[in-house]
Amino acid sequence: MTQLLEIDGKKIFLVGTAHVSEESARLVADVIDREKPDTVCVELCASRYQSIRQKDQWQNMDIVKVIREKKSFLLLSNLLLASLQKRIAKKLNIRPGQEMIQAIESAEAVGAAIHLADREIRITLSRTWRLMRLRDKIKLLAQLIFSIGQVDDISAEDVEKMKQEDVLETILADVGKSLPIVKAILIDERDRYLAHKIRHAPGEKIVAVVGAGHVPGIKRYWNSEIDIAPLEKMPPKSKLSALLKWLIPLGILALIITGFFMGGAKAGKDMVVWWLLANGVLAGLGALAALAHPFTVVSSILAAPLTSLNPMVAAGWVSGLVEAFSRKPRVIDFENLQEDIHSLRGFWKNKVTRVLLVVVFTNLGSSIGTFVAIPLMVKALA
Repeated sequence: MTQLLEIDGKKIFLVGTAHVSEESARLVADVIDREKPDTVCVELCASRYQSIRQKDQWQNMDIVKVIREKKSFLLLSNLLLASLQKRIAKKLNIRPGQEMIQAIESAEAVGAAIHLADREIRITLSRTWRLMRLRDKIKLLAQLIFSIGQVDDISAEDVEKMKQEDVLETILADVGKSLPIVKAILIDERDRYLAHKIRHAPGEKIVAVVGAGHVPGIKRYWNSEIDIAPLEKMPPKSKLSALLKWLIPLGILALIITGFFMGGAKAGKDMVVWWLLANGVLAGLGALAALAHPFTVVSSILAAPLTSLNPMVAAGWVSGLVEAFSRKPRVIDFENLQEDIHSLRGFWKNKVTRVLLVVVFTNLGSSIGTFVAIPLMVKALA
């Protein structure tokens, strides 16, 4: 699907592709070879462009730094998206992102400049997480995991249909039906961003290669003046969430103190026990679900009741660091990362992704434990 757009004397050939389609790659090569543009715009950001250029990028990742910078959830979600795309591509017997690779190779062949038109993936995912509630984050991860598992059930008819559309964008659009904020950031915001970057690309003749799912949005915003500066910033945390981060721990401490004063020593001790059990046990079960090292499981049980009362530290960060040091990822784990994320089993097998799972699952268990403990503590006071 190729459409001609014009603005300020420029001719832009907008090529809508399926991210897992060999036919799309051929179309991209044909258009660039025929038009010999000054510039080729690709739906890539700098980090994703480097991942294509540098196949060994994962070997340079510092997993401890990822945990300390609170990026475990972001990285895991990014890897889940990559896994989904890779599994679909494997089903279709092609390379994932083949049309973008082809666009880069064809641009170099005709001497065209390469213009990165997409927003940095880190900003996109960070904006998504910042604006989502905890239950929505859990729901999104669950839907991504479910989608990965469903790939093996794709029929021959589905395969042929996928070759004609941008299947990854379609899946994200389906997710957006139940989680509108995901669609707003992953698709709608990027439509505006892509439209702006393509319009302002250098050259008189431009070929822009984007996912077919973005074409309608780009055309919708084509003649609009777009300020992309707000789209490149992290939205501020809501005052309510910042307040709750401190109010919940303070409320729990106040509840325990009230228990000792109003209910006596027995009631106070029972409340402490419920807090320790609910928070620690559920955090430990989260670590177990990630197949964590025994030391990690113990550390999560011990850390969760304390970190839940400290807004600056999370139980998952503690357990993730213990896991990273107990089962330090080897060079081979980083080398095999791209292959291992082809399957859900690989996420648990690879020591790098297992550390990320430990962080996320332990935090999830600890969060659930907090809300389970509160009514039990109130009951002990009564």
